[in-house]
Amino acid sequence: MSGSLPFYQKHHRHYDRGYRSREAQSAVSQYQQTSSTYSSQSKSSSKGIAASFTALDESSLSPLTKRAKPTYLAMDKENQIIGYVVPIYRGSQEYASGLSDTEEARLKGSSGYMARRGLFSSAMEMERSEHHTSRRSVMRESAERISLTKRIHDNEEYHKRMNEDNLMHTPEFVIKPRSHTVWEKQCVRLHCTVSGWPEPRVVWYKNNVSIDPMANPGKYKLESKYNVHSLEINRCDFDDTAQYRVSAMNSKGELSAFASVVVKRFKGEVDESLPVPSQHGWACEYGITFETHVVDKFGVSFGREGETLSLGCTVVIYPNLQRYKPEIEWFRDDKLLTPSKWIQTHWSGDQATLTLTHLNKEDEGLYTLRVTTKSGYETHSAYVFVRDADAEVEGAPGSPLDVVCQDANKDYIIISWKQPAVDGGSAILGYFVDRCEVGTTNWIQCNDTPVKFARYPVTGLVEGRSYIFRVRAVNKTGMSHPSRVSLPAAAMDPADRARKGTSAPWTGQIIVTEEEPAEGVVPSKPCELTITEATRNYVVLSWKPPGEKGHEGIMYYVEKCVAGSDSWQRVNTEIPVKSPRFALFDLAEGKSYSFRVRACNSAGVGEPSEPTEPTTVGDKLDIPAAPGRVVPTRNTDTSVVVSWEASKDAKELIGYYIESSLVGKNQWEPCNNKPVKGKRFICHGLTTEESYVFRVRALNAAGLSDFSQESEAIKVKAAIASPAPPFGITVLECERDSMVLAWKQPAFIGGADITGYFVDYREVVGGVPGKWHEANIKSVSERAYRVSELKENMDYQFQVRAANMAGVGIPSAPSEVFRCEEWTIAVPGPPHDLQALEVRKTSLTLLWKPPVYQGRDEVNGYYVDIKEAAAGIEAWRGVNEKACTSRYLKVSNLKEGETYVFRVRAQNKAGVSKPSEATEPVLADTKPGTKDMVVDVDDDGVVSLVFECSLMTPDSKFVWSKNYEEMTENPRMTIETKGGKSRAIFNNLDVEDIGIYSCIVTHTDGASGSYALTEEGVKELLKVSHDHKFPIIPLKTELAVELQEKGRVRFWLQAEKISANGKVEYVFNDNVISQGEKYKMNFDKNTGVIEMFMDSLSNQDEGTYTFQLQDGKATNQSSLVLIGDVFKQLQKEAEFQRKEWTRKQGPHFVEYLSYEVTPDCIVRLRCKVGNMKKDSVALWYKDGREIKANEKLDFSEGVLNLEIAQRTGAAAGDDSVWKKLKISRKDSGVYETIVKDDRGKDTSKLNLTDQGFKDLMNQVFSVIANSSTPLKIQSTEEGIRLYTFVNYYNDELHVTWKYKDSAIAFSDRIKSGVVGEQLWLQISEPTEKDKGKYAIEFFDGKGGLQRTVELAGQAFDDAFAEFQRLKAAAIAERNRARVAGGLPDVVTIQEGKALNLTCNISGDPLPEVTWLKNDREMVSDDHYLLKFESGKFASFTITQVNTADSGKYSILVKNKYGTESGEFTLKVTESLGDIGGSSYLTDADGNVVIGQPPPKAATPKPSKTPTPKTPTPQTPKAQTPTPQTPTPAPATPTPPTPTPTPEVPDSSAPPTPSGTPTPGDGPKKKVVEKKKVIKRKDSVGLKSPGGSREGTPNTTPCTTPLPPED
Repeated sequence: MSGSLPFYQKHHRHYDRGYRSREAQSAVSQYQQTSSTYSSQSKSSSKGIAASFTALDESSLSPLTKRAKPTYLAMDKENQIIGYVVPIYRGSQEYASGLSDTEEARLKGSSGYMARRGLFSSAMEMERSEHHTSRRSVMRESAERISLTKRIHDNEEYHKRMNEDNLMHTPEFVIKPRSHTVWEKQCVRLHCTVSGWPEPRVVWYKNNVSIDPMANPGKYKLESKYNVHSLEINRCDFDDTAQYRVSAMNSKGELSAFASVVVKRFKGEVDESLPVPSQHGWACEYGITFETHVVDKFGVSFGREGETLSLGCTVVIYPNLQRYKPEIEWFRDDKLLTPSKWIQTHWSGDQATLTLTHLNKEDEGLYTLRVTTKSGYETHSAYVFVRDADAEVEGAPGSPLDVVCQDANKDYIIISWKQPAVDGGSAILGYFVDRCEVGTTNWIQCNDTPVKFARYPVTGLVEGRSYIFRVRAVNKTGMSHPSRVSLPAAAMDPADRARKGTSAPWTGQIIVTEEEPAEGVVPSKPCELTITEATRNYVVLSWKPPGEKGHEGIMYYVEKCVAGSDSWQRVNTEIPVKSPRFALFDLAEGKSYSFRVRACNSAGVGEPSEPTEPTTVGDKLDIPAAPGRVVPTRNTDTSVVVSWEASKDAKELIGYYIESSLVGKNQWEPCNNKPVKGKRFICHGLTTEESYVFRVRALNAAGLSDFSQESEAIKVKAAIASPAPPFGITVLECERDSMVLAWKQPAFIGGADITGYFVDYREVVGGVPGKWHEANIKSVSERAYRVSELKENMDYQFQVRAANMAGVGIPSAPSEVFRCEEWTIAVPGPPHDLQALEVRKTSLTLLWKPPVYQGRDEVNGYYVDIKEAAAGIEAWRGVNEKACTSRYLKVSNLKEGETYVFRVRAQNKAGVSKPSEATEPVLADTKPGTKDMVVDVDDDGVVSLVFECSLMTPDSKFVWSKNYEEMTENPRMTIETKGGKSRAIFNNLDVEDIGIYSCIVTHTDGASGSYALTEEGVKELLKVSHDHKFPIIPLKTELAVELQEKGRVRFWLQAEKISANGKVEYVFNDNVISQGEKYKMNFDKNTGVIEMFMDSLSNQDEGTYTFQLQDGKATNQSSLVLIGDVFKQLQKEAEFQRKEWTRKQGPHFVEYLSYEVTPDCIVRLRCKVGNMKKDSVALWYKDGREIKANEKLDFSEGVLNLEIAQRTGAAAGDDSVWKKLKISRKDSGVYETIVKDDRGKDTSKLNLTDQGFKDLMNQVFSVIANSSTPLKIQSTEEGIRLYTFVNYYNDELHVTWKYKDSAIAFSDRIKSGVVGEQLWLQISEPTEKDKGKYAIEFFDGKGGLQRTVELAGQAFDDAFAEFQRLKAAAIAERNRARVAGGLPDVVTIQEGKALNLTCNISGDPLPEVTWLKNDREMVSDDHYLLKFESGKFASFTITQVNTADSGKYSILVKNKYGTESGEFTLKVTESLGDIGGSSYLTDADGNVVIGQPPPKAATPKPSKTPTPKTPTPQTPKAQTPTPQTPTPAPATPTPPTPTPTPEVPDSSAPPTPSGTPTPGDGPKKKVVEKKKVIKRKDSVGLKSPGGSREGTPNTTPCTTPLPPED
């Protein structure tokens, strides 16, 4: 039994249900006493009651088990109410009464009903002890109970009629709420039963605070059914521990009951099988009122079969709680939609979306979005139309729709559908039904021939399997697309389906699905056998089970009989049916049959039912008649409301199809593809301003009716409806017995102007409002009204209704409660009726009406406040700092796309009033098609204001205002309107018309504009108007004069526009002149150019010239005065032009002689000539002497050039030879160029003397200065040098060196000079005082040019350091040791001779001299005499040469500044041979002589490739290191060289074996490397046959002169 207990009974063993019985004892006894007079068997009443409850649980025996929700009433088998049951609570299951409204109201009105509420609560315990009662006793008690119930009901009705007041009594708790202790996060329900009449109102309290379920969605749940009231608390927490009170109140009194709830923390695991409340979005929202707005709404939508369609809205909920989720529901035709494969819903937090994934005609209908919060709900609806998909074959019908399985048995399933609206142009012949077993994709056609009836039984099914179905329509053209498939249906009997179905949820009642075996009783005969459906194909029978059928299940046999015979034939011979419904097939069409049914069980077959009346096999359902009169009415600019009269005597009507056609087209299109059941439909998707006709036809399962008659034609345009309710009711003034109200115009005026308003009022006493009373019988046109005859200090509420020609609209919401008490404040009341006009993207104009209550003084100004619509109240800010006296203000500097609200405050001397009601949000944006008001002046000078609107409706009107006050009758203006343009014409424009003119277009979305006419504007318009009245031909140019070639004079002007009828008169000194020999006239009317020509001007032509123009009534003239100096100058210019023309007939100068200076400082004379030919010549002259150019003249480009040149001395006698030199003073003079031929000549001169030459030279100097490089710093051994380079230096160039912006005074230490193109400044021995800014300034006759350099800081330090280094290097170079005279390379001498060589030595200090032989130091002895005399001359003498003296000799001189060496090779021969000019020979005295060189074969040229050399031991002196710093060339002159000696070829050297090192090479190299000897190449005095060495003199000093070479 624990499975039937609520969760709180599981966890709390102390719970005792017996209290229910104890509480109900008094009610039971009262009930028994009341019913004792009507039943002699009252002693068994309690048993009957318990049995009734048991019978209620046996759902298989009662038809009530088929209900979707359980009932709380106990009934017998005849559906008679015998009692009331309080069900056991389980979870959060909701229950339904199962009664109609009238039945429930009847039961609640009876006193017996109240008593039974307590009585049958005890039956819950009694049924536990009676569940073993036999079925037979139950049946007997059931009969007794039926009789008892009827008597109770009759008695209650009798007493109610006798005295209804006796039934009224105070509330009474039949069952009081029970205290509970529950675990945390579990649920608890407090419930009670309350009686009383009138029915009490029950309120639950927590700690004496009223519980509002909507304040905590999902937390609390209140239920009140049949006076059973419950409070369910979901997911209890510690805050739910409290005392709960339930209060019941009616007109007779009030009564309360109390219960406590204690919530404890449960340390174990909570039973997962316990009921869990439905989850909702959590929000701590106690005391919060939600405002829900649906924006960005979806509109009427059109789709096509197979497409995907999405509907969406943006939902704005304020305040926005992050975790709060509203309830989002979608409906189609008021039926809740659930997600499926065809329907998908989505909620993103602010966007609700419904997606129809695959459109079918079943999806057509009215879709509604409902957003529910704890404060209420908001909805939005729009229609969705689904058109047929394109047919596979043109002309094929549309697909059927709404395929439904209406009846399912094991051997048949009846399929129904709806016919399509589109037949493809030809009648539908019938329909094919296809089936497909669930889980497969194999579709099988069920009927061989098309059926016309829209229902068909499908046979041949496999019992127990599920199928889906579809239907196709066919006409003579082809087959339609298949319909959407039906829901799956199982082929089995309903009784089998009930047994195999899932068990019902526990409700406190026992459901019996298998009958218990008992003694067999033959069932009685079935009753109420009827033919529910009959067609030519099948007949469906239906009946009620027999009253007596025993305790076991029964089945049925169906029998048929042909009318007129008594032969009954059993139809279902094999297997009897278990459900009271059966379909018969294979009946002969046209024959009449009767049918009857027998019930059977194991005890036998019962008697047959009463037979049916003879029925003829055929379609019993007729096609409905055509609908009646069709009436279309205007709705919107794209839709029409179509209504019609219903089809007469139509049976099983499914709905209607509506079609439309343009008038005269006869092309009908369906307005709906899903039948509508009403007699009114809105046809959308129509074209505005087009005329349509409509027709309707009805349909049922038998088919489609004929079309109705066509409706009258109607033009699609917006309909006129009653206006929406006004809003924003405020009080403008209050007196003792009256109040002035104001309100805002409805957002929707119904398509017609509002004709007035009606005001209602009601008293509010103690917070309870009274009845409404009319304040005005006649409508008021203003949006303000004084309600009189009120009571002082009484509270009132008001409501306002608007009226137009369509009628009076619904009233507004009741206003706030206002108290009628006189205002005595000094400041004025608030302004009202604010209106925003002329809205543009950055500005708008705000209008308002003055306060009704003026205060102590009159209103003297207004202040306008503004804020963004989304901003808070702290964002209000003023627009105008100074109060404006007018009742309008233009607000500028708005942000485009921003939404604003405005309010106005009035002021008087006492102060500023409270602000008015804020306007509705206004979007700062210029709507498409908006045009501004413009001013226009026509050809007659009439001034008007024009406003044009492209968004007009047929009812729109232009309303003109001046200073925002409507102009009803203004004698100064005339209003003309034509189409979408209105013109306000000024009858006589004057300063009286100054003001702001505005125009509003009614029945539009605020189309308006204005124009401010100022005093300056009036003057300007009057001027323009005068010009239009008295037109003047506009001139592009006034009369002017110009000179043409030959000195011809042209007078001309040009008019902007002139017609072909224009005329001109030419006037000179008030006399009209005409075309003739002297005057030539020309008038081009296309261009407006008027000309007059004169070949020359004489003295008689001095005067005034005038051109007078006329074109219709427009005139103009222009004059030109030519007198005095003006005329003389023009006359002189004309004569000059004539001479110029004559000059230009032959060769002439287009550009006269000029000069230019090139970047290379070359002066080029230049001129441009024209009208040259081959015979033309150009001659150049200087100072009257002809000069010749060095190039042939070229006239192709007409430019002659001559570069100024200076005759060279070598070519002085040749005039044809010139050498281009740069300019000098010798080139000054007068240059002249002459061009001439047989047509004439022209001369051009250029004076380049004196000032002309100075200007030329200044230009040259400028080029030189601009070519100068930036000043640079260079260090020398003398000091620091500053220098710059120029492309060319001229001696006449004036240059100034400056130091610190002052000219430098030159001295021996500071000098300047020029070397080539280098200009330098030398600072010798610089010091710190020389630091500073230096500049060189070039003079060019103008501003000059200056180059500067900063000799300071790091620049000076670097330069000074380099100067010191160079100075030291120079000293070292001058004083280092040198071998001034050279030694021969090779000396060849015969053996026995003496050899003497001498060279010059220099250096300071005196150098040391060392002689080396084969890199070994030599010592002077008798054989080798080595001398160094006078510190200058070093001599080398061999007294007698022998072969041992052959070798390599060198001299090494050194001091502290450096080392230098000289070397030669000595070859000793035995006899004199051919020395070849490359060897030296000595004579008998040992002096070197020239002789025959040795044979070339014997003296091969040594290889230039260095070879390895054998080191030779050297003396310590030779290893002494020498300075490594290179020294510059000596500055001191060397001694005169002796007489040159002949060169000896290198080939004269003795042959050296290949690869054998030359003696002395190695030591020499080693000595040079170790001592770092600087070898002077110029010290070698003899040349080899290959030529002298670089830098080596051709002579070598020797002591004995040599004879010249042969």
